[in-house]
Amino acid sequence: MMTKQITASNADLTIRQLYESAFPKEEQIPWSDLLRLIDEMHLEFTAYYEGEDLVGFFIIYPRPTFNWYWYFAVREELRGKGYGQQILAMVIERYKGQTSVFDMESPRQECGNIEQRKRRHAFYLRNGFRDTNVYKTFETVEMTIMMMGEGTFTMQDWDDVVAELRQHWTWD
Repeated sequence: MMTKQITASNADLTIRQLYESAFPKEEQIPWSDLLRLIDEMHLEFTAYYEGEDLVGFFIIYPRPTFNWYWYFAVREELRGKGYGQQILAMVIERYKGQTSVFDMESPRQECGNIEQRKRRHAFYLRNGFRDTNVYKTFETVEMTIMMMGEGTFTMQDWDDVVAELRQHWTWD
């Protein structure tokens, strides 16, 4: 699988369409703001391709104490075919020895996509992440924090990440 670093100047419509279709509206940062944040916050936005075809992407916010895995998406028609596993393995290898953290929709919250959440949660557990049992509600969605590597993750860590984001972008 080939990779390409995405910047505000080379992000194309295919990547934007995947971003806008893969995440609920309430979890999306407007596309133009996300592109601006890539440069301002030094986000690592990597697209993954099979030949010329976009498979998916990963956006990571590298921080001094841990890497925040922000957005991870695979094209819908390619899900369940091992591509997500391949991409995640590449990302884990790239950040080997470093602590990595992300939030995901909690599998304990009653909702319309509970089976999808449970499958996603199990996927990350199989790949070496652990559930920190730290939960935060964003809008009406309960998020759980998943982690790989040394240390712990606290609500203060969450608040620190949000404070850093608010220096560059505010959502309400």
